[in-house]
Amino acid sequence: MVLDLLDDPNRPIQDHLLQLNHVLFKGNRIYCHRLLCINYTSYDLQHDFDSISTHTDHRDIMLLSNSGINAHPFCYAQVLGIFHANIIYTGPGSKDFQLCRIEFLWVRWFEVLWQDHFLAWGQHALDMVWFLPMADKHAFGFVYPANVLRSCHIIPSFADGRLHPDGIAMSCCAGDADDWRRYYINR
Repeated sequence: MVLDLLDDPNRPIQDHLLQLNHVLFKGNRIYCHRLLCINYTSYDLQHDFDSISTHTDHRDIMLLSNSGINAHPFCYAQVLGIFHANIIYTGPGSKDFQLCRIEFLWVRWFEVLWQDHFLAWGQHALDMVWFLPMADKHAFGFVYPANVLRSCHIIPSFADGRLHPDGIAMSCCAGDADDWRRYYINR
């Protein structure tokens, strides 16, 4: 419920901030984790799981897109942090002041690079993505782990080169010194 407070981009930022004033963190703590396991059903209907770690290169995830009909069916992100917090929500709509555990991921969003038309699965072309610019207000966000479909394999487009050839990063949190200009989504 707390992450839902920020989901509506049409609401003024003041409304979001007022709602967040009603979130209390037990002990003023947010707990950081190194590993996230995601259970999913494989293509042959078998149970399987993925492990996401923020300390390895295996930290890219895919989610269902909630955009319109002509949008790409998935959205992609890189996990920067895995967290949980024990909170109490005291604002409008609160029925009680019970402590609840909320788990969330801090992510950096990829943007799908569109071609002039959709490519069918049989045309053997991989989808391309790139990171949203750091100055974009939608470049970073929070995700419920339950909304993650599974991890995905995102491959740098080596031919396009690095985004920062000098290796100087804009953000130590995002780790963008090693960013490439474009990436392929390995199906």
